[in-house]
Amino acid sequence: MKQNMIAILDLGSEENSALAREIRAMGVYSEIYPHDISADTLKAMSNLKGIILNGGPNNVVDGVKIDASADVYACGLPVVALNHATSKCSKLDKKDLKEFVFDVCKCEANWNMQNFIDDQVELLRKQIGDKKVLLALSGGVDSSVVAALLIKAIGKQLVCVHVNHGLLRKGEPEQVVKVFREELGATLIYSDSVDRFLDKLAGVEDPEKKRKIIGAEFIRVFEEEARKLDGIDFLAQGTIYPDIVESGTKTNKIVKSHHNVGGLPDDLKFELVEPLKYLFKDEVRACGKALGLPDDMVYRQPFPGPGLGVRCLGAITRDRLEAVRESDAILREEFAKAGLQGKVWQYFTLIPDTKSVGVKDNARSYEWPVVIRAVNTIDAMTASIEHIDWALLDKITKRIITEVKGVNRVCYDCTPKPTGTIEWE
Repeated sequence: MKQNMIAILDLGSEENSALAREIRAMGVYSEIYPHDISADTLKAMSNLKGIILNGGPNNVVDGVKIDASADVYACGLPVVALNHATSKCSKLDKKDLKEFVFDVCKCEANWNMQNFIDDQVELLRKQIGDKKVLLALSGGVDSSVVAALLIKAIGKQLVCVHVNHGLLRKGEPEQVVKVFREELGATLIYSDSVDRFLDKLAGVEDPEKKRKIIGAEFIRVFEEEARKLDGIDFLAQGTIYPDIVESGTKTNKIVKSHHNVGGLPDDLKFELVEPLKYLFKDEVRACGKALGLPDDMVYRQPFPGPGLGVRCLGAITRDRLEAVRESDAILREEFAKAGLQGKVWQYFTLIPDTKSVGVKDNARSYEWPVVIRAVNTIDAMTASIEHIDWALLDKITKRIITEVKGVNRVCYDCTPKPTGTIEWE
């Protein structure tokens, strides 16, 4: 890696991500490491210029207060220790942080997206050699940027697989095939696996189990497709930094697991390729722009790996899943008409596994509620609620209860993150 780097050692702070982003905003690359990383590992990083020990309220693990080793303190690199007694952000102010990074550590402001891309291309070519890479191409931002980066690095050695697991948004499988196969000329294999996934998920209520099943089944599909091909040794994934943070670290409890973090089978036969795993969401978009991807792809709606499987809450049924898909399509259509497409970061519908009494067609109904969620965020670590005009909500509500089968009620989720996560499961 060409760029200078500042290492942040996680000693229980809840502000590691914010600190890393602040340093990157100065043009200096920064990564977060566990508190018990060895001094030898740190010294082996030729581009490392300084270390920040970032303490905080989660500084006790298994009853023992954690700290970096004495060897880290004496490793010969500039070290600063921040001790946060509470969860409040009490890091160095920007002036002091800038002085530490540039005056003490002698860093150069040489981290930018083009340098990141150049480094990743070099690393990918070294890792992959003349082998082939299999990529799950959902058409979402993360997998699209990974695809573009791999195409730049290894060209036709990339084989994209689009799995229709029945949990995609309305019209999405057709759009993915059109954009990537027909317009971008990618090598794309289409796998219709709807029945396979939904049969596996039948009766499964626990969201963590659903995520594990979906993640594991994805890998099985890839393995089957790989057997039809020669020389597939690598599996590419669109893992990004918030996925890793939310899946838990040594000092942070799991918020939710991600299908691409810890949900992979133990007997996985591929070596993983994860070129975006240290980027925040806005940085992934910047990477896509730098790679020349069109705006409607780079800024398209974020979509979870398990798809509508985590928006059809509880045990997935085909009729309720279809109601989620149809209500989501209505929401997206009306947001686009109202000029909110691209202005609101993420918006979607979900349906809980519960029913309520209502009146429909002059008769008693007992049907599902649809919940609308619309949030704004920069890095997906925190999120605020979009304040939607009442007239627009009335229009969306009328369409959903009229056009979507099995629904008699519409609700709007007003919960920011925290306390609520962006998704419900």
